[in-house]
Amino acid sequence: MSTELASVRLDKWLWAARFFKTRSIAAAAAGGGKVTLNGERTKPAKPVKVGDQLVVRSGTFEWTITVVALSERRGPAAEAQGLYQESEQSRLAREEKAAQLKAERRAMPESARGRPSKRDRRKIIRFRQQNS
Repeated sequence: MSTELASVRLDKWLWAARFFKTRSIAAAAAGGGKVTLNGERTKPAKPVKVGDQLVVRSGTFEWTITVVALSERRGPAAEAQGLYQESEQSRLAREEKAAQLKAERRAMPESARGRPSKRDRRKIIRFRQQNS
């Protein structure tokens, strides 16, 4: 974490803050409208300064954060969390969404979660043989 930097490229900062696994994914997200800087759509090379407001959408989750510190290097997760401060409303909305997704997953039958089990495949084979 470095406070001596005046600004950092948006894609580098998003990567260093661990919002995206690679810098190229961060650049694609910033260029694709998944990141807004101070309420405006932005490009990956846009400079980020301390105090800027970011809205980052990744998958089904959305973070509303304020930039607290700048870094060009990707460090440990604890250090990355020190680069930003998430709004309380954003944190609560994310936790609520995660709980909702977890509940939906539990309600979904096991067979609908992926490929059939060996037992399910045998039932399918028997069913097809009886109906042909």
